[in-house]
Amino acid sequence: MTATASLKAASSATVVRADYANADHAAAIVQMLRVYAMDPMGGGEDLSPQVQAALVPGLAATPAASSLLAYVGDEVAGLANLMMTFSSFGGKPLINIHDIVVAKGYRGTGVGRALFAEIETIAQEAGACKVTLEVLEGNAPAKALYASLGYGDYVLDPEMGKALFWQKRL
Repeated sequence: MTATASLKAASSATVVRADYANADHAAAIVQMLRVYAMDPMGGGEDLSPQVQAALVPGLAATPAASSLLAYVGDEVAGLANLMMTFSSFGGKPLINIHDIVVAKGYRGTGVGRALFAEIETIAQEAGACKVTLEVLEGNAPAKALYASLGYGDYVLDPEMGKALFWQKRL
């Protein structure tokens, strides 16, 4: 993508709230999550056919789930999968960005910022107290974007350190 095309992409990104019943939106969600999964930051392996088939129906069946799609023209350029939950310390809803991806050709063009602007609009509409996300410590470009938007480590007491994101696979 040329510098001129990059500038055009940044000014022409359109973010829509996905409709899981819309076949075009469903295909775009699967396409973008496959882009993410195959990227080193997503593990470097494609989604299995079973996961691809279950993805959108599973999101649709999850009341807390919503998705955003970013388009540049007719081409899907980004995706954010969100989960609304509740902050017991804040006493209000919170939005977790479960997945966020921008297609390689559109990284650095403002597509990610456009997705974050809509995420913050959704959070404000919900009366949320915060937006959370996870990021791999080696993902410097994403960390730079997130920090520029005001995101940072989760710390309750600096003497206890920052929160860690753990998992147990089942």
